[in-house]
Amino acid sequence: MRINEEIVNVRGHEVLLRNATEDDAEMLLDYLRVTCGETRFLVKEPEEITLTLEQEKEFIKKNNNSESNLLIIGFLDGEYVGNCSLMGMDLSRYRHRARMGIALFQKYTGMGIGRAMIEKLVAVAKEKGLEQIELEVVADNERAIALYKKMGFEIYGTMPNNMKYKDGTYADVYWMMKRL
Repeated sequence: MRINEEIVNVRGHEVLLRNATEDDAEMLLDYLRVTCGETRFLVKEPEEITLTLEQEKEFIKKNNNSESNLLIIGFLDGEYVGNCSLMGMDLSRYRHRARMGIALFQKYTGMGIGRAMIEKLVAVAKEKGLEQIELEVVADNERAIALYKKMGFEIYGTMPNNMKYKDGTYADVYWMMKRL
């Protein structure tokens, strides 16, 4: 799905929101490796980021040409900060739903950028006629959960031991949803 480039003001800073392009592929792969290593809240370990540059370019192209998927990347004062995505569901009984994912470099969390990105996703989802957005969040990711709740998401379930870390510990995950 394609969106119009948009500059939003976040606490006195300009944040550019736009679709990824194939020229962004290398930057996005580097970002994935870094962000997956910065926090235990994402689903992959850094070494599990094994896409080639060509595969990432194809992923970007596929999302841009999709009617149900959207990848938005953000830049704060010209510097790449992270991205968020909306992933539609193809089965006819699920087409009213979409899943959301978001990750920022840790140094950009807590600044309101995630909120701005989610607001853009919600607006696009409503425009496309979606009825609900769903996400999964690690149960001890308190800051993210607080943001999602402020934005109208509610917890509808818990998946115990959803993720197992290298050190043998587990993380529960909440399933959250926002009705549009």
